[in-house]
Amino acid sequence: MRKSTTLLATGAVAALAATMAGTTGATAAAGDGARAIPVQLLSFNDYHGHLEATDGPLASDPAETPAGGGVEYLSAKLDQLRAKVGDANSLTVAAGDTIGGSTFLSGMFHDEPSVESLNTLGLDVTSVGNHEFDEGTAELLRMQRGGCHPVDGCYFDDQPFEGADYPYLAANVVKKATNKLLLPGTTIRRIGGVPIGFIGLTLKETPTLVDPAGVASVRFKDEVSSVNQQAGYLNRQGVKAIVVLIHQGGTQEPPTSDYDGCTGFNGPIAEMAPRFSSLVDVVVSGHTHQPYVCTQRDPQGRPRLVTSAASYGQMVTETNFTIDSRSRDINRNSFVSHNVLVDRATTPDPAETAVIDKWKTLAGPIAATVVGTVAQDVTGDASGNRGIETPMADLIADSILWGTQSGNSQIALMNVGGVRASFLVNQISNGEDPGKITYTEAYNVAPFGNLLVTMDMTGQQIKDTLEQQYDPTRGRQYLALGVSEGFSYTWDDSRPQGSKVVAGSMTLNGAPMSMTATYRVGTLNFLANGGDNFTGFMSGTNLLGGKEDLQNLVDYLGTHPGITPPPDRVSGL
Repeated sequence: MRKSTTLLATGAVAALAATMAGTTGATAAAGDGARAIPVQLLSFNDYHGHLEATDGPLASDPAETPAGGGVEYLSAKLDQLRAKVGDANSLTVAAGDTIGGSTFLSGMFHDEPSVESLNTLGLDVTSVGNHEFDEGTAELLRMQRGGCHPVDGCYFDDQPFEGADYPYLAANVVKKATNKLLLPGTTIRRIGGVPIGFIGLTLKETPTLVDPAGVASVRFKDEVSSVNQQAGYLNRQGVKAIVVLIHQGGTQEPPTSDYDGCTGFNGPIAEMAPRFSSLVDVVVSGHTHQPYVCTQRDPQGRPRLVTSAASYGQMVTETNFTIDSRSRDINRNSFVSHNVLVDRATTPDPAETAVIDKWKTLAGPIAATVVGTVAQDVTGDASGNRGIETPMADLIADSILWGTQSGNSQIALMNVGGVRASFLVNQISNGEDPGKITYTEAYNVAPFGNLLVTMDMTGQQIKDTLEQQYDPTRGRQYLALGVSEGFSYTWDDSRPQGSKVVAGSMTLNGAPMSMTATYRVGTLNFLANGGDNFTGFMSGTNLLGGKEDLQNLVDYLGTHPGITPPPDRVSGL
């Protein structure tokens, strides 16, 4: 934990420009000349309210390196790294998804615990990510400004929620009614008297990744044009050192345990970042939950860093560089950047332990309630690859099929990104016996509060929807759908877009499906509204609503003891 330092919002940039001239004059008068000011930038992304350490390996790591994460250890690691240069020369930043898609301890309380934990570790600034909009724009503004939840109220009468001490930046999120930014697009910090500008933004596809109703009042603009506009603005005000925090990312191919590598770097940020203005010196990215440290070339051919630190507080990127006191710009030849694992070798930060204990006490008995049992591990995919069939996604599809029988469902489909955890025999969350599933563990699987929906779809509409599992315009080109028992098909990735589901391969309970017949399909309201760009669901008719997905999962587990991994139902995916 550290004491946060002064921060200047966009509105203060003009005032800063005037003071900078005086500062420069004072330096020259003192005869100091140009000097190299050391700066340490500590960055992470996709925290997702993971306050507590996990026992599994680092996501996306073929070598399965243990990396527990957890905010007690993340905060301690940050303090350890800051000690190298001193707090005055260190900044801590994030690239979105600090909240949303969170584990039970934070998500149960609308991510107030996550914000409190980030206040405690001394976060200076973050961009928004798509998950910051999970509960809509009004809730995001509450996260920034504080105040009681409009439905659940304040959780501690003597400790009202004060909101984030750090700013959320959203340079590409505009209110439709006024055409003004929902939140500031930039902010400025000063080290050694020199300003460093930060531009924060999320991916423009955010409306396809959250409940559309929650973001109906805003528009998400193109990332490149938004960055370049804000970079030009900062530069005109005399800010020369500029860092972009963007919730969009890439990946190394093939996956590797070289966390500082850039092998086969691809994905949206790999294509996007080289088009950012040459005024931008560093790009801190996220969204794909992948680790990398890349050097790309800006439009003028100069080197520029693009980094990412995996997810869940399991890693932090340490980037060191110098700023020339005369030019006030970053010396890009001074970059030294690497990813640091957050393990349990460091003594945990007691201030963060207190935050965790405070919220765990409030969670009380409900967290430890046993809701089901697991006989064999049922896993998702820890690599961050959402383009493959997983036992967990199929299991959740089974639970949806079971929960929509009142709507006469025959097939159920589930987006793999909505399945956030696994059911493991030896996963112990609240002191329960092995094989027991607690409410905490069920919540961690289904934290979004979606509702079950049943609808009519023709065989052709179902096929068209399955084809949308591949979309080259999406941040993740492949997004697999979990499928329920009794439904199967064959996927041939060598076929062109729109024809990857092999004709005639779709079967229901062993019988070929007709493209003209109508079937009852169960899913979640997120998909029914076209989430994840699965617009095919929007062609469904005769919709019937159902219970919340978490409650349905709890009920399903209670009536299906000793769950085991479902067999594969899709060939080729």
